Parts: sequence; C-alpha cells; structure tokens
Amino acid sequence: MSDVILGLVADYGVPIVFCVTFLSCLALPVPSSILMLASGGFAATGDLSLAAVLAAAFLGAVIGDNSGYWIARASGDRMDRWLENHPKRAALRRKSEAFMEKWGGSSVFFSCWLIAPLGPYVNYVSGLTRFTWVRFALWGVAGEIVWVSLYVGLGYAFADNVTSIASIIGNASGLISAIVVAIGLGLWLWNVSKPRMDKPRKAPHI
Repeated sequence: MSDVILGLVADYGVPIVFCVTFLSCLALPVPSSILMLASGGFAATGDLSLAAVLAAAFLGAVIGDNSGYWIARASGDRMDRWLENHPKRAALRRKSEAFMEKWGGSSVFFSCWLIAPLGPYVNYVSGLTRFTWVRFALWGVAGEIVWVSLYVGLGYAFADNVTSIASIIGNASGLISAIVVAIGLGLWLWNVSKPRMDKPRKAPHI
C-alpha cells in the first residue's frame, strides 16, 4: 500500500492530494493520512511545493466536509436509511451522534484530527440534524488546519520514516476514538440509569 501511495504522489503530485482528502471526508476508504505524510516527504525533498501541498490538502478537506454536510442535509431520510443499511457505517454514525451529544460544536473540530475515523460521520450527522452550518463550517476549518498541518508537517520533518509514523498515528487515532466513545456512552448510560426521585408531595390543606 505504501509503495502505491508513494507512486500516486510521485505521478500526480498536488492534484491527488486534493482529491484524496476530499474523498476521505465523504467516508470513502482512501488513505488520506498516509498520502499527506508522503506528500510532506516529497515537499521536504523539493519534489513538491510545501505551500501547494498544504493548500490542496486543506481545500480538499474543507470542501469534503461541507459537501458531506449538505448532502446529508438535502437528502435527509434517504441518507439516514443508507447509513442504517450498512452495519459498519451505522455503528460509526451512532458513535458520532454520541460524540456530538457530549461535545457539541467542538465535536466537529476534534473529529477532523483527534478522532479522524469519526470525522465523515460527524459531517453527515451534522447535516441530518440540521446543525447550524456557520458553526459547523468554522469548527471544521479550525480542525482541518490542525489535521493538515499535523500530517503534512510530520511528513516534511520525518521524510525518511513516513510509513512508521503513519502506523503509529493510525493506531493512536483508533485508540483515542475508542476511548472517547466508550467514555461518552458510559456517561450517557450512567445518566439514564440513575433512579429518578419523585418530588415529595405537599399534604393537602384540610
């Protein structure tokens, strides 16, 4: 896989960075993170422009986020049924809902980079629930700045160890996602399972 990605970056350069980051934000299974690392490595060797790589990755991610939001918002029930008819996507969608309930608007920011596997589904859930677009867009832009800077920057700084860094970050991202979701679901279950105390009734006046 790594050789294929390196070949894609070498052959197509900056346009492939834009396309892959765009598609990844629509929940398509493309290796966006390792491709950004690889493009950062090529920038370090002078084969690509660092500014162009950063711009392409950022624009692809932001446009992808907003496309996912508006597709879900426009399609409504059809998108909802499509997500529910695919077990893996349905599970990620439910985790995204729990994450949004816990963190609110900032969930868009964190899903862009800290728990990236949930990112596309947070986009879809935001559209389905008609989360305010301006807030969604602003949080998303902030999150994508962190995501793009982190991956392209690491690729640029450690050009000789791109594959190892990608493996470490991928494992860490998955672990963080699982921990955050587990905490969120645990708190939700704890809240709904708490016994509700009835308010004491006042004695009627005689």
